[in-house]
Amino acid sequence: MNIFKLSYRNMTSRPLSTTLSLILLTLGVGMISLLLQVNRHIQQQMENNVRGIDMIVGAKGSPLQLILSAVYHIDAPTGNISLYEAEQLQRNRLVASGIPLSYGDSYKGYRIVGSTHEYPQLYNATVINGRLWQKPFEVAVGAKVAENLELKIGDSFTGAHGLDDGGETHEEHAYKVVGILNYTNSVLDQLILTATESVWEVHHHEDEAEQAVEPEESHEHETHKENHPEDEEHEHEITAMLIQFRSPMGMMQLPRMVNENTNMQAAVPAYEISRLFSLMGVGIDTLSTIALVIMAVSGLSVFISLYSALKDRQYEMALMRSYGSTRWQLVWMVLQEGLLLTLTGFLLGIIVSRIGLWFVSGLMEADYHYSFSGWIWLREEWWLLVTALTIGLLASLLPAISAFHINISKTLADA
Repeated sequence: MNIFKLSYRNMTSRPLSTTLSLILLTLGVGMISLLLQVNRHIQQQMENNVRGIDMIVGAKGSPLQLILSAVYHIDAPTGNISLYEAEQLQRNRLVASGIPLSYGDSYKGYRIVGSTHEYPQLYNATVINGRLWQKPFEVAVGAKVAENLELKIGDSFTGAHGLDDGGETHEEHAYKVVGILNYTNSVLDQLILTATESVWEVHHHEDEAEQAVEPEESHEHETHKENHPEDEEHEHEITAMLIQFRSPMGMMQLPRMVNENTNMQAAVPAYEISRLFSLMGVGIDTLSTIALVIMAVSGLSVFISLYSALKDRQYEMALMRSYGSTRWQLVWMVLQEGLLLTLTGFLLGIIVSRIGLWFVSGLMEADYHYSFSGWIWLREEWWLLVTALTIGLLASLLPAISAFHINISKTLADA
């Protein structure tokens, strides 16, 4: 215990070199820990939201944009597709199920999505209060939406055009809250769910308003509808459809068939998300390498600090040896000082990473309504601790060897 107190006193007696070592080590550990935590949370969100979805069908455009808009709801959709054409694909023998999605409006920044009851079932969502929608303009809201907007059963609100807050409101169509969903730790927590017919009716009303501005074109359009009433069902559109395959053969045949033979686009989440992570991985690996270099420099700083301190304290150590301290006690004192320094830097780095994660979570919440929760200790952080202690041990090794071989009589005589 006396050796530990002496090590701590020696460490704090050199504020400049000790502070520099701590800052470098804290920065390196904090960066790596933050990258590990952010990467884990992003992967968790990606996996939770894409489960049970083998393929997404939407308008032609960017496959990644289609997935980000239809699965994660953090991008604009690529356009609309024919409901009739999507249902034709849904009847394919290789398709087990298809969930239609229609969106384009929002309420205070949260998206209003028209779908069927299969959509909340996809994420194992249950109603904790009220029920699911049964008719147009009834909504079930996600847990995060209900919490942040303080919505409760019986409340009414009007949506706004567009997927961002601030669009033109649809005052003539009010939604009524009939259900509140439980927390699923998925995108469902951030959505307002309603019947697909709700979205159609709102947009049909918009089309009528536009046609009123151009009466000639409107009259021609109405005449066309009167001549072909059987095509009314074919005119319905949806934004996307989530497809689940019946067998692996679907993955081999359907995406290519849809892209080549239809007006729709097929995107495979597993492939696109893997490609996205490979692109993200380059940046994460680069930042991790920089952080490891910073940790290595911090190790060099610890070594310089301990070695210069050893030269300044040779007389003190020689006195300790003359008063009965063994060589190994001096070695342990030097090693203990290096390990104590690196352990302190590691703990400060972990604190910095958690503060950084809280800050990143706030940005994600403000921009995308996503938040990082559950700050758990990762297995990789144990290896980070081992790495930090190894750096401290290696940095202390040469000063410890010098302390072991100190010449008592020569050191006291030179003093």
